[in-house]
Amino acid sequence: MQLLLTLSLVVLAYSTVFWEDDFSDPNWESRWVISTKRPSSERGQLALESGKWTDKKGLQTVDDARFYTLSTKFPEFSNVNSVLVLQYSIKQTQVVDCGGAYLKLHPKGLDQENYDGTSVYNIMFGPDQCGGTKRVHAILTRDGTNHLINKQVYPETDLFTHTYTFILRPDNTYEILIDGDSKASGAIEDDWSILPPKQINDPTKSKPSDWQDSKYIDDPEDVKPEGWDEIPQEIVDPDAAKPEDWDDELDGEWEAPRVPNPEFKGPWRPKQIENPKYQGEWVHPLIDNPEYKAVDDLYSFPSFESAGIEVWQVKAGTIFDNFLVTDDEELAAAARKKVNAQRENEQKLEAEERAAEAAKEKEEEPEEKEDL
Repeated sequence: MQLLLTLSLVVLAYSTVFWEDDFSDPNWESRWVISTKRPSSERGQLALESGKWTDKKGLQTVDDARFYTLSTKFPEFSNVNSVLVLQYSIKQTQVVDCGGAYLKLHPKGLDQENYDGTSVYNIMFGPDQCGGTKRVHAILTRDGTNHLINKQVYPETDLFTHTYTFILRPDNTYEILIDGDSKASGAIEDDWSILPPKQINDPTKSKPSDWQDSKYIDDPEDVKPEGWDEIPQEIVDPDAAKPEDWDDELDGEWEAPRVPNPEFKGPWRPKQIENPKYQGEWVHPLIDNPEYKAVDDLYSFPSFESAGIEVWQVKAGTIFDNFLVTDDEELAAAARKKVNAQRENEQKLEAEERAAEAAKEKEEEPEEKEDL
């Protein structure tokens, strides 16, 4: 037991927390700088709030239909040859129809006063939704280009606190977790279009002109019935009768209305039969892409010095909290466990609230009947 404890302490001794902020120090404005790049009329207010079913306060967006652009700096570091874990929690206080809640990590040199959507970043991660589009962004910047993950990861949409975690590992793999549950993982090379593909279509090959890729064909023995094209699409309504008060001199010559012809069958098409020469879909032969070159540091960035929130929200009320950037996955898991406990308690209190409301409605029901 003592040996295990010693080993655990050794592991922790090598862990590094590059940045964290859980707003236990309420003087958040001393740590975060609000950008003044946009007019004040477009900038939303921020406040420390907890939301329903919890006393834990975080940084909340207050005003609907506003931009929120703020950043904080920390000692510069690089994740070369080490794990990088970016983690934070989100709690929505109203149902979101359109709004971002993602975080950006920036290299050295961010102009905080003029911070905006054009500011260079290394990583952008977190939930974003607008209308029917709901996704967790995971964007990596390489050589000046921002690359969005090719996989679809859906965010949580309820009003409880949820933790979003993005892990980059030195073996060029990644993992995205929500509340500790893995939602996407694999090789960075496979799930981001950062590098050219390993293989491409052989430019010297093309589908043979006589390749049969139609599974069904027109039956050559099927013949259009005689008179098919002579059947009119509409006919005179056989049930129509000239109104008794119709005056040809005043109203003109009466014409019976036309109705769809039940005999009309539309353009004739021969029936389909299976193609006896069907060969299946032609597959283009591949060759190694001469422009592809393996890169072993897709996971790494030479400089991190700041984190920023740069979002537009139609519906505000998002509470950002429990920010953590570290090289220790176990440390992040321990922090996540505390947030999970907070969420479970929120869910418990919400269930009790609903039960109390249902009981109250049931108690009031007989009194309403008596009043009637």
